[in-house]
Amino acid sequence: MTATLVKETGPPAAPTADRRRRARRRGRLVAALFVLPALLLLGALVVYPVLFSVGRSFFDASGDRFVGGDNYTEMFRDPATLKAVRNSVIWVVVAPALLTGLGLILAVLVEKIRWATAFKLLLFMPMAVSFLAAGIIFRLAYDEDPDKGVLNAAVVGVHDAFAGTSSYPTAHAREGQGLTKAKDGSYRTTATASPGDTVGLGLVGVLAKDLPKDAAPAHPAAGRKAAAGELRGVAYLDFTPGGGGSQGAVDKAESGLPGLTVEAVRDGEKAGSTTTASDGSFRFGDLAPGDYTLRLPASNFAPPYDGVSWLGPALVTPAIIGAYLWIWTGFSMVLIGAGLSALPRDSLEAARMDGANEWQIFRRITVPLLAPVLTVVFVTLVINVMKVFDLVYIIAPGPVQQDATVLATQMWLVSFGGGNNQGLGSALGVLLLAMVVPAMVFNVRRFRRSQR
Repeated sequence: MTATLVKETGPPAAPTADRRRRARRRGRLVAALFVLPALLLLGALVVYPVLFSVGRSFFDASGDRFVGGDNYTEMFRDPATLKAVRNSVIWVVVAPALLTGLGLILAVLVEKIRWATAFKLLLFMPMAVSFLAAGIIFRLAYDEDPDKGVLNAAVVGVHDAFAGTSSYPTAHAREGQGLTKAKDGSYRTTATASPGDTVGLGLVGVLAKDLPKDAAPAHPAAGRKAAAGELRGVAYLDFTPGGGGSQGAVDKAESGLPGLTVEAVRDGEKAGSTTTASDGSFRFGDLAPGDYTLRLPASNFAPPYDGVSWLGPALVTPAIIGAYLWIWTGFSMVLIGAGLSALPRDSLEAARMDGANEWQIFRRITVPLLAPVLTVVFVTLVINVMKVFDLVYIIAPGPVQQDATVLATQMWLVSFGGGNNQGLGSALGVLLLAMVVPAMVFNVRRFRRSQR
């Protein structure tokens, strides 16, 4: 009976193995058929352009003459390219570090607030905005005109709240009417005055709508006589609405200029200072006998503070990085928050029971445990910032485009933005690829190790 069983069960083993091999071959064939469209797209959209760019980088601008490594040599001799490399290094060093740090801090803090989901949604919303739209938004926000740029409007508002503004930035004196302008921007009387005198200081160039609301007619103040030992005067707008009036004289319809600083100067030294009243009148009551020159300091006529030149050569790169942070902080926070939610809570609770404070827990437990996640986020952002193009091209104005350029924008400018040298542009593309590949390889290896 045993021999019979062996004879019956032994022979079918070979067909079973063949069926398994055929099933595996069919499985591989089906998998290859499913993968083939993706491979074709990958070859057409990635592999072929890379190979073509590498080959094109060895030809001249026309693409007809082989020049070898001349494009690579020229690339590192061009000041614009060197500036693009420098700016790219700034981006790689600053932006990923700031984003990773902000994401970590926000992820930890969000865990402790009640409306965590709403807060995460609010911070993640900029990711839904295209770089083109974000660039336009920040181009307007960084506008130097405080009436248009929201950042400069805020800066000017804070500055004016603490430092104040000049009273009459457009005011000036008529020539030959008793006031002369000094090199420092101040105005001085051409004739001296003594205690007991009354002086008129006439200015023009102030629109009626720009006069302070408390400005009163200057004519009554001009008619007052100075008391003994008192030097009086009136600062007024030497312009009669509707025409008429006399230059250099205070007419009935002319307004006083309140808030002007007036100084009495003797022998080059300031002997006294006062401020004009609502009708433009002023007085010095404690001057020693003698002759004085009246001075209107330049601070009365200083132009208004216009804020910060965010898109000037010095700040354009930090300003664009700020826009990039606005977009990507939510991405960093969400990824780090996901890693934070997977941390073993028993380790954190054990540290609290041992008397560790929140800062010690964060520094010695949370950050080390999150190190793999932080590394992945950081490297991913490094890859992303190396390819940044839209924000730089849209936010930076034309005159400072070269000051903000990075490798991606320089590659486009050289190839299509007026340079029309696709050989040099291809060399820049190869350089950019060479800088991105190590970070990509590092990230892929990290993912593989985490899967194991």
